[in-house]
Amino acid sequence: MQADELPRFFESLGQEENTTIRDYVLMSLLTGARRTNVLEMQWQQISFERQEWRIPMTKNGTAQVIPLGPEAVDILRDRQGCCDTWVFPSSGKTGHLVEPKKAWARILKRANIESLRIHDLRRSLGSWQAKTGASLSVIGKSLNHKSVNTTQIYARLDIDPVRDSMNKATSAMFEAGGMKKESAQIIQLKQARG
Repeated sequence: MQADELPRFFESLGQEENTTIRDYVLMSLLTGARRTNVLEMQWQQISFERQEWRIPMTKNGTAQVIPLGPEAVDILRDRQGCCDTWVFPSSGKTGHLVEPKKAWARILKRANIESLRIHDLRRSLGSWQAKTGASLSVIGKSLNHKSVNTTQIYARLDIDPVRDSMNKATSAMFEAGGMKKESAQIIQLKQARG
């Protein structure tokens, strides 16, 4: 997502009445996690104490620890109690949200944004990390990219630089989108909750 699209995107997201969808989309952007991992996010994987999300297995066959910024933690705290197992529950047979195509199309239509896929939220985080000065190894670790050339760097990299980079990138996205840095501003995106 480009800087000029972010204000329309956040405004449209704030108008989304389905809080599960709205929170799912925002969590996808804030964590840069793969679509399936966010859809299947479970409470047992979340540590509020460490402010981390531990995914036991990702698409590339490895576990991943995602640092949770203050906005992500706020969303998760607000969602507590919605379901015992899933962060984004659904009444379908899996018990969790599966494919939010219609809601995603609705959000994009309101924002007047074309050709943006949910996967592009992941790419947006990485792009904004690069724009705010993160190294390629930090970006790769935060997105759990697997590469033979950089595996050694990832193994030695502490999670704090990843957390700092992700927080810096999300703050820049919110600022470009006309949002204030404070976590309280994100509440605007959840006003329909009541």
